[in-house]
Amino acid sequence: MFQKTILLLASVLLSDLAAQTDELVAPASEISRTSQGSLVMEGIPDIPLEVSALRRQYSNFRGHGFLDWTAGGLLISTRFGEVSQIHQIDRPLGMRRQLTFYDEPVGGAFADPDGDGFVFIKDTGGDEFYQGFYFDIETGNVNQFTAPGSRNGSFVWSDDGEQVAWYQATDGDPNYDIFVGDPERPSSARLIYEGQGALVPIDFSSDGRKLALQQYISITKSRIFILDVETGDHTEFNAADDVAYSGAVLLATGDVLTATDKNSEFTNLVRYDGETGAVRNYTAAIDWDVESWDVSADEKLAVFTVNEGGLGSIRLLDLETGDIRMGPELPVGIASGTIIHPDGKQVGFTFNSATNPYDVWSFDISSLELTRWSEAETGGLNVNDFIAPELFDYPNYDGDDIPAFIYRPEGEGPFPTIISIHGGPEAQSRPRFSSPYQYWVNELGIAVIVPNVRGSSGYGKTYVSLDNGLNRKKSVEDIGSLLDWVETQADLDAGRVVVFGGSYGGYMVLASMIDYADRLAGGVDIVGISDFTTFLNNTKGYRRDLRRAEYGDERDPEIAAFFDEISPLRNAAAINKPLFIIQGYNDPRVPYTEAEQILEALRANDTTAWFLMAMDEGHGFRKKSNRDFQVDAETLFLKEVLGLD
Repeated sequence: MFQKTILLLASVLLSDLAAQTDELVAPASEISRTSQGSLVMEGIPDIPLEVSALRRQYSNFRGHGFLDWTAGGLLISTRFGEVSQIHQIDRPLGMRRQLTFYDEPVGGAFADPDGDGFVFIKDTGGDEFYQGFYFDIETGNVNQFTAPGSRNGSFVWSDDGEQVAWYQATDGDPNYDIFVGDPERPSSARLIYEGQGALVPIDFSSDGRKLALQQYISITKSRIFILDVETGDHTEFNAADDVAYSGAVLLATGDVLTATDKNSEFTNLVRYDGETGAVRNYTAAIDWDVESWDVSADEKLAVFTVNEGGLGSIRLLDLETGDIRMGPELPVGIASGTIIHPDGKQVGFTFNSATNPYDVWSFDISSLELTRWSEAETGGLNVNDFIAPELFDYPNYDGDDIPAFIYRPEGEGPFPTIISIHGGPEAQSRPRFSSPYQYWVNELGIAVIVPNVRGSSGYGKTYVSLDNGLNRKKSVEDIGSLLDWVETQADLDAGRVVVFGGSYGGYMVLASMIDYADRLAGGVDIVGISDFTTFLNNTKGYRRDLRRAEYGDERDPEIAAFFDEISPLRNAAAINKPLFIIQGYNDPRVPYTEAEQILEALRANDTTAWFLMAMDEGHGFRKKSNRDFQVDAETLFLKEVLGLD
């Protein structure tokens, strides 16, 4: 591991922006690397105060995410300071009580069945080697119960609250092991199963003697095993099936409730009879994916959300009759993370929309009456001034319709445009709240288009597979088709378009900058893949095989040759427009070397490039001060390449 390097301040910085001509930065031969706290940068000019002043309100939004119920209220995630921490609220819209105080963000909170304490996870500097901690709500005592130097997750409580199961992975090993133990007694942790592949626990049987495990292979294939906790004996559930599962509950009747795409384009809630194997598909009539779901303690009711073209609604399912009814009436937006209270009377969830930040809500199961538990802060801005996106389809070169959202500024245009490309690649751009989008649209007058190119999830298992393997460039072609569509829009300026994306979206930015160099003004590449071979060789070992399932195996000569053909690094000479490269040094997914090597290639070609790396971040910036600088620098870059005043 390389050591952090403290670099000397550059002797050459372009501080007088008024004196700049059409050059964004100094010639490559004069560019030095500078540091500012944990940030390392190249080619970024001094940022004028008016840029950060314009951005400040938008960086001070404060949303809230629902985590779990406790005996005295509920747990939420929100940020007061640098990073998000866990807080407790004991009554609707009541005062929050902060429980965790760390320099690193805290993720997840899994309350024990009595609601007296919870398990949470935390890493260091974005390295994603998560450790498990138990928090006793009454005493405030915290103890770590997982092994240092390992990656841990998927914590599942037994019904009696006596033990937790979790997976443990180590660097370089693709196989996950399963542990159980009492989180209040770290010495009780014991290995119960040496797994194969990405294996995680998902549910205990009601007597705590069996544990359901799920092995993730790809977004379209996974396996479920039933493990005897004491003996380690296990059997595969529906071994003959080649399908994807999303969780499972071992019902007291011996039946198994799971979400699967078996015999369907979409994920359904399905019940398998424990004796006969008979299948009951509860949601076959819903032609959208079932997403988050939960089952009541008495196993009579399930609650689930449905992804309807990017929006998220709530449904309630009677597990005996199979009757489904709509949940509470909500504004147009996305409900997620539904959890039934242990008393079986209410459901907690998170809700947000394109014009409203994340907040915590609950509803009464009988009456569907809604209760709001938190109220997001918006930096003093009026949410009524925010722009809601329009959903539209555009045709690609193969005659398919590609779904996308567009945020249009007020006025007639023609507006400069940002094409924001999601990562994953099996993710989905949804009309969630985005302070950057609102900032770009409302303050900079930029239209924002957010496409769901081929390979995106949410539109069926056929669509999500259309970019696999040797079809990798099909998703890039969909950006070319979108550029064609932009040219047909009178209110959009096809001569001023920037591509923006992170992770796999960063690869899409680089590939688009190569294939459509004459049609783009610039690009912003955040933690992006610059060469699939070097990426697969250097990503953490516990995730390498998972990525090979999506991108292809670089050890296969045909795949290796294809990777060389589509490599942005090998084709970097074609990038002739300004590029902003942003990276976290501790990134375990897309190593920082992916950013360094594309930067070096651009410098060799005298292509304008800005570079920003945070030495205390991983796969994206999570600390507020780092994010603030990132957004300020992005703003300056966008103003320059798009010719904004």
